[in-house]
Amino acid sequence: MEIIVVLVGFSITIAIGFLAAFSWAVKSGQYDDTYTPSMRMLFSDTSKTTNNNNHNHKKGKDQE
Repeated sequence: MEIIVVLVGFSITIAIGFLAAFSWAVKSGQYDDTYTPSMRMLFSDTSKTTNNNNHNHKKGKDQE
């Protein structure tokens, strides 16, 4: 029965540590990026160009 008290105390300590780390991250501005997600969707054509380049490199001798 004593182990339950130790485990509850330990889990509360860990939870307080995670809460402190999260509040530090919010206060330091790590979640303030509102510009990049809107721009990322406009410039997402890089995957299409890399797929075209990969097809060009896989040509056989008869396709050159």
